[in-house]
Amino acid sequence: MYIIAIYDINTETREGRRALNKIFKLMKKYLIHIQKSVFEGELTKAQFQKMKLEVMQIIDPDCDSVIYFSSRDSRWLDKEVHGLGKDATDNFI
Repeated sequence: MYIIAIYDINTETREGRRALNKIFKLMKKYLIHIQKSVFEGELTKAQFQKMKLEVMQIIDPDCDSVIYFSSRDSRWLDKEVHGLGKDATDNFI
């Protein structure tokens, strides 16, 4: 399945800054880093479930959030990019 994950971690506390670092590393383990707190990629259902469990062990659900968008396959998702960032891999004609 194709997953897009977006997170927002409260970094006002020391624990929040640690959680931000841990979430970033966790997401990079499973998905491709696209932009700041946005990741995407293909995962099996089991990998997706495991990642979500690991996320819940890190975040504080009272002040942090992680949003997942999923699709059966990336071909069922239209992707449009405006501008090029440092991580852009798409070529435009």
